[in-house]
Amino acid sequence: MSTLLEKQIKVNRIVTTSIEHARAIEDPARAKIMEILYLNSLSAEQISNELKKTGYKKALTTVRHHLEILKNSGLIELVKIEEARGAITKFYSTSTKLLGYPAPDDFDTKYSKIIESTSVKIEKILKGLVPKTTQSKKSKNNNHKYYSQYLVVEIMNRAMTSILENTGKK
Repeated sequence: MSTLLEKQIKVNRIVTTSIEHARAIEDPARAKIMEILYLNSLSAEQISNELKKTGYKKALTTVRHHLEILKNSGLIELVKIEEARGAITKFYSTSTKLLGYPAPDDFDTKYSKIIESTSVKIEKILKGLVPKTTQSKKSKNNNHKYYSQYLVVEIMNRAMTSILENTGKK
């Protein structure tokens, strides 16, 4: 047997999510709802109208179904309930920013220098953090082998979120 193709793969990206979160945003309409709700509190009807503006024509019952899935996964929350003339209106929002951008074909070549130089600086900071996280409590399931890696990525994620969300604010 002869080898026709062999390629070395270098890990250059880590995605952290849970199965529940991945399942919740697997539907493009639900991912769009996440984007719509980021920094907004909207009712199901308002969300439906916003979805229509972006090309997603979904019945209000379907939007409510999507909201329930997102809420059960912990990605969105019920933030307000209003009562008017005997009717109850629920408002939803999220504290999770979903960054779902298709990278352009030239992304790696265009940004490789800045990614490399910045990555080296961040790696130096993280090397001091890794020993601290390996001493942390192990997860309750059997996947504790990579738990310290997950913890480091989560620390970085929250730090980046804090910096990026507060940029330009006084």
